[in-house]
Formats: sequence, structure tokens, C-alpha cells
Amino acid sequence: MRILVSIDDTDNLESLGTGDLAAAIAANINESGWGKSYEVTRHQLLVHPDIPYTSHNSSMCFTADINESCLASLIDYASDFLARESAPGSDPGLCVVVIDQLNQPELLIDFGRQAKAKVMTKDDAYQLAGQLGIYLSEHGGTGQGVIGALAGAGLRLSGNDGRFKGKLKIKADGNVASVGDILAQTKVDMVKSLDGVVLRDEELVMLGEKVKAVLLDGKSVVLVAPREEADTDGIMWQTCTKQQLRNF
Repeated sequence: MRILVSIDDTDNLESLGTGDLAAAIAANINESGWGKSYEVTRHQLLVHPDIPYTSHNSSMCFTADINESCLASLIDYASDFLARESAPGSDPGLCVVVIDQLNQPELLIDFGRQAKAKVMTKDDAYQLAGQLGIYLSEHGGTGQGVIGALAGAGLRLSGNDGRFKGKLKIKADGNVASVGDILAQTKVDMVKSLDGVVLRDEELVMLGEKVKAVLLDGKSVVLVAPREEADTDGIMWQTCTKQQLRNF
């Protein structure tokens, strides 16, 4: 079965980030023989004075294909892991969604989008989770992280939100790589311009300091922008800056 695992509010300014804990849970799925997990995405939620958060108010989510008989073991493991490893003062939440059992996935996606635009409550989260049959639990503090955990699952399910955890490692002379080289050295599905044009394999890209992929149309995508210096060196594209990727 295909599932979503999403967590939020597990860290403080001195601890490991929520993304690291999500990656550890994902790795345990593979190591335990429960199935196969996939890359973690970071989903930006609303930053607002009424919302407590550590630094950016973002949740972390990943998908996995697991044996149905292992679902309870995964939930037990993730619950114990968050209770044990979350930082003092955090308010961790856990959400596990069985995608094929969602009768109204659009309601979960809509919750995620709302959490990017307005203040949501724990009651909102638990009401929707109960309605859709989604596992949602809190593991310390106020448990406020259940809101972000549910929202992160909805945003990942949408296929059009989030940045993949970590920067891409691409070997390139002079920080210039062809699209074909980028695809060959990473798990990225395509390289695309900000206005939606898919680049050809032979096109050249100037690589920035931290190259990150985003989730678009269910695919892992490296976004690029036109270079002002293209007239002098012929390299038409550069990877997007952190500022340009904020919308993702």
C-alpha cells in the first residue's frame, strides 16, 4: 500500500531538524523490511504571531510503499521515535495516510493549502482526520504539531508543493552542467524553467551553491531561470536561488 508519513514541530534551535527525524523514520522502513520509502519534502506553512514554531513553520513528509501487515508496526515505531527523539519544548505531531483508502483526497489537499494561508486549530485537524480515517497523533508538549503534520500530508498529496530535503550533488566543470548530466547524476525527473518550459538534455545550466529540487505535478524538478550573462558565454540558464524557490 502507498502511504504518506508526515511530521511537524519536533525540534528546537539546538536540536536536529524535523527533516532529519523524518529521514530517520523513512530509513527505518527500508531497514526493517516493511517496504520502500521515498524522498522527504519540506512544506512551508503560514508564519503568523498566533502560530508557535521554531524557525520557519514547515512540516516534513515522505511517501512509502509498505506491506499492509506492517502499517501498525510503522505507526508504533514512529510514535515511539518521536516521543523519544523530539527536542525539549517541542510539540510533535504525526500523521499517517493510506492513500488508497482516502475517499475525499481533495479535502486533505485543501486543508494543506489552508494551512499556508490562515491559522488552523487542533480541532480542525482532528475533525478532518476523523472524517477521512487518517491516523493523527501528538507526542509531547501541546501536540500542536498535528496541524502541520496533517497539512504536510495534504500538500505532498497535491503533488505541487514542497522542496525535497537536501541539496543535489552534481559533478560539473566550472559549475556548468548539461541537463542530461543533471538527470544522470540525480533522481530528478526533469529540468524546467520558471515559466514551465522543459529543457532539452543538451542545454547548459550554471549551477548555484545549493541546487534543490521541488515537487511539481508529482515529479522531482530542478527549476532554472534565464541568465543575464548569457550573451557573453552562451549559457542560457542558471538554477534558481533560495529566494526564487520560496514560493515552492
